[in-house]
Amino acid sequence: MRAIVVRAFGGPEVLTLEETATPTAGPGQVLVRVGAAGVNPADTYIRGGSYAIKPPLPYTPGRDLAGTVEAVGDGVTALKAGDRVYADGVGETSGGYAEFAVCEARHLHRLPDRISFAQGAALGVPYGTAWHALVNRGAARAGETLLVHGASGGVGVAVVQLARARGLRIIGTAGTDAGLALVRAQGAHHALNHRAAGYEEEVRALTGGAGVDLVVEMLANVNLDRDLDLLARGGRIVVVGNRGRTEIDARKIMSREAVVTGVMIFGISPSDLAGAHAGIGAGLENGTLNPVVGRELPLADAPASHVAVMESGAQGKIVLMP
Repeated sequence: MRAIVVRAFGGPEVLTLEETATPTAGPGQVLVRVGAAGVNPADTYIRGGSYAIKPPLPYTPGRDLAGTVEAVGDGVTALKAGDRVYADGVGETSGGYAEFAVCEARHLHRLPDRISFAQGAALGVPYGTAWHALVNRGAARAGETLLVHGASGGVGVAVVQLARARGLRIIGTAGTDAGLALVRAQGAHHALNHRAAGYEEEVRALTGGAGVDLVVEMLANVNLDRDLDLLARGGRIVVVGNRGRTEIDARKIMSREAVVTGVMIFGISPSDLAGAHAGIGAGLENGTLNPVVGRELPLADAPASHVAVMESGAQGKIVLMP
């Protein structure tokens, strides 16, 4: 089969397309014919060797995938060949950037017929992270006002869709006109350009000066201190993304009796993960959740996808098509 193989940690150029042996499913495992693989920022950190998680070399990247069950290993009874599935995780070395991948059966979920494989590859990390941030850590409640700081990317879109379904009032930000249009289309009540001077005053005006109850933050090193300025008393900030050190005035946390917390989907408990995907599955079935794919690239363009996923102006998920 064709697969992207990383034989040394480094830049995007270490992602090489090779012919490799097709893996086999062991006990409790499932072999999936990959229809699409999602590209996440964490994939780039792992590839570069700077992430807390370092798989043994060589490895095939890609935690997110969707496709069709090809074969099941001993002990797997809930799935059978031909089932459409998406994954919230894969084996340590058998990732989704390939024509076939081996997954633990517990990490696979049924994919409704109305959701394409490309959309399915946008579910695992983005929607799992969004649920974890909004529900498990953010304790979002209907009627609250939510600021999604960076709402046009894969996780941001998921947060907006989930929050709209749960009855929150949503202010989403993006950095381009196309991104703002996407944020509105996904259900945000207001869309603001976070590159425009004075957008913080618009947030204050939209809340009558009271501030927002909850912030889901995609770039804390840039925005965390200003998030505190926009937060209501007793409000919460959930940090999803960060790309460097930041300086904040901790008195803003004190004066608001605020809570600032972080999430990392790789550290989620098995029970929280199962709950998240039960909720996500319900949203896929009832039509409230509809993943947005911004770009579909061939497998050979994996290096380019790792450059693109780190650029600003995201509009949905980047996926690789084997």
